Amino acid sequence: MSWTVPPPGVQTMPYSYPPAINTAYTAVPVRQGFSQAYQAQPQYTYSSPANTSQSPTPSMGSSSDHQQSQQQKFDWPDPVRRYVQRSFQSSNLDPSVDRLELEAKLKETIRFTQDHGTMYTTDWDSMPLPQAIIKNERQQALMQLMTPPVMTAAAPAAVVAAAVNPKKRKSSDLSGTEASDSNTAPWRAAKGLSLEDRITKPSMDGPLPAKSKFQKNVEKRQRRGDGGYQSSYRSPSPPPPTGPIVGFNQKLEKTYLRLTAAPKPADVRPEYILHQTLDLLKKKWRKDGNYNYICDQFKSLRQDLTVQRIRNEFTVSVYEIHARIALEKGDLGEYNQCQTQLRALYKAGLKGNSTEFKAYRILYFIHTANRTALNDAIADLTTAEKEERPIKHALNVRSALALGNYHKFFQLYLDVPNMGAYLMDMFVKRERLAALANMCKAFKQELKLRYITEELAFESDAEAAQFIIDYSGEKCLQERQDHIVFQTAKAAGDFETARAEAFSRVDLKGQI
Repeated sequence: MSWTVPPPGVQTMPYSYPPAINTAYTAVPVRQGFSQAYQAQPQYTYSSPANTSQSPTPSMGSSSDHQQSQQQKFDWPDPVRRYVQRSFQSSNLDPSVDRLELEAKLKETIRFTQDHGTMYTTDWDSMPLPQAIIKNERQQALMQLMTPPVMTAAAPAAVVAAAVNPKKRKSSDLSGTEASDSNTAPWRAAKGLSLEDRITKPSMDGPLPAKSKFQKNVEKRQRRGDGGYQSSYRSPSPPPPTGPIVGFNQKLEKTYLRLTAAPKPADVRPEYILHQTLDLLKKKWRKDGNYNYICDQFKSLRQDLTVQRIRNEFTVSVYEIHARIALEKGDLGEYNQCQTQLRALYKAGLKGNSTEFKAYRILYFIHTANRTALNDAIADLTTAEKEERPIKHALNVRSALALGNYHKFFQLYLDVPNMGAYLMDMFVKRERLAALANMCKAFKQELKLRYITEELAFESDAEAAQFIIDYSGEKCLQERQDHIVFQTAKAAGDFETARAEAFSRVDLKGQI
């Protein structure tokens, strides 16, 4: 039986439902794509059996979220789609990053922009690919492994507190590490720090901690490979100059000084002043002929051209004039420097007397007996250049010496174009010794001195006789009634020895 009215003396109280309790699980809706971010759903609350006809609110929310995810699946911006396609292109794949790790990092990157509402404002075309972000994180982890942690002044207290109650953590502990990490994009975590911030420097107050075996093995592998991270920090070198300097020195004459530091514009003459300097030097060379002064001024002139990176036809003319003056005075060191620069300037397409100096180059290599460089110089000649008179003469000199035809060689020596005679003067002495040694073998007993004078291109019989006497050949000369004879049989041994000594070395200042 039921009481419609409470019995007398019994106080009635309204029935109250038990408080809401938490269930042991949380319903999570199925994600339909990368674009849907994870959202924690409210827990189910306990409801009375009498209210079973009413559907719970969270399930309605989950169905609406499911429908919203269906819509968001097709609402990805085009830059995001291109970013995903670019991440999986075969040309961008990295063998060191597997596909699962790549997909996880891609989801994390897209989810970050969606949670912060920056998906439509992010520049996805310049966004680093997931594989690049993964490799960057690996590099940071390797740096942390290689560098021992630094114990600061506040660290002991934190360690003691953690030892007393390791399960309790203060909010300040999270604000400095996890909170900042959660608000930082994964691709910006490494870029936000400088190199000095990423490297933990050991404290100098106490002894350095010993390296573990793992750290030593890592350093060995890095030393064996190239391109690995070097743990020792090196101060950055100063940036190189962005362009050539432009001088404003107005002096026409300036002493040459070797540069030991970056040149100053106040010490460098501009190009229009250098034109005036060249005209002045040419006049002084014709008037005074002081080679030491002229050479010093030309070297200073060349230096100003070099530091200002002036490479034009004026530069070619400066080097050509200096090379001719050096040839005239027999300074092969300066000539060789000018010749090397002229070769580079001619190859750059600048106009000048290239035919003249290519012929000089052949004669120069004949003098230095550099057969490899001589063959290279001949190989660089074109068919048209070989027909030019200076080059054709130099090739004939080389051919006559290769064949041992001293008669033709000395005929060419008497007819040299331009200033090639200065170069031939440097090796004509040894060729005369070689010719005399061959004459002593071919002509027995004696030869007229006049024949030697004409055959070896001496200017007079006295010069020929002096040449023979200089090599201990005075006993081989005899006077006859109307001429002087050279006794070849007696002189054969002496001139053979002299020829061997002359060809054993090349006395050259400034050889390459």
